[in-house]
Amino acid sequence: MTIQLLFIRHAITDWNQQRRIQGWTDIALSDAGRAHLKTCSLPSKWRNTICYTSTLTRTIETAQLLKVNAIHPTPLLREMHWGLWEGQTLAQMRQGDPVNFAENERRGLDFRPDEGESPREVRTRLDRWLNSLEEDLQQAIVVTHKGVIRAAISLACDWDMQSKYKHSMDWSCAHEFSYSSDNGLALEHLNVSLGSP
Repeated sequence: MTIQLLFIRHAITDWNQQRRIQGWTDIALSDAGRAHLKTCSLPSKWRNTICYTSTLTRTIETAQLLKVNAIHPTPLLREMHWGLWEGQTLAQMRQGDPVNFAENERRGLDFRPDEGESPREVRTRLDRWLNSLEEDLQQAIVVTHKGVIRAAISLACDWDMQSKYKHSMDWSCAHEFSYSSDNGLALEHLNVSLGSP
């Protein structure tokens, strides 16, 4: 059985607007994020569909404001853990230790923040979540984080993250994947509009 999955990144927070790394820090949506969601709606084929989110407030609140059918939070869909770097900006990190940071970034899937986790580890727990889905599930919405969606693309497209992804991602849109235990995760459509209600 193939499961259709619609991945949606949470709406913006104050830390997003300040370009601060959030990771596992539990930041609620900003007023701008909530206002944006009032202009959005799920594509018709995805309405009344079960929804999985991470356990962080910003994903649960996004799902609620999109008026999904039922919300099932799971820690396996949390953002990448950025450890000691949470609350800082990438610009600060690059300026603070430019040589070592650049070397770390070149590791792609094995990039690791201090006391945090790598994208490869995020990909592994995403794969664990996919393998846990009920075989009779036909479709599901997944409201999660940029790092998790990047991990999904890495799984689906064998992307090692050592270079920029070849397609442009609109993070205000949804992204469609399919999954089966036989064939794994496949990318179906990027940048699916969350049009007006």
